Amino acid sequence: MAEDSVTIDTRTIDDNVDQRQVEFEGDVSGTRYPFAVQYDVLEALSTKVPDSDAVALFHQHADAIATLGVTALARDPDQEMIVISENDLD
Repeated sequence: MAEDSVTIDTRTIDDNVDQRQVEFEGDVSGTRYPFAVQYDVLEALSTKVPDSDAVALFHQHADAIATLGVTALARDPDQEMIVISENDLD
């Protein structure tokens, strides 16, 4: 994997309130993957609790999320959904 960030398909961004994560699809090196970024990550990046504005926070921090997505993908590329968690912030 030569890329250092995920190309986020903004048409696929969806707030999954029940799972407390924002889900999206992204492309890395020509392969499309389903991703999710947990609310805890959005809160860590923005210092705001993502109550009703999780998607807005996602857009504000999309560049950081795209970079974290590659880290999460490298951790376990065989997941059904690549989940970006606080562990990827290190």
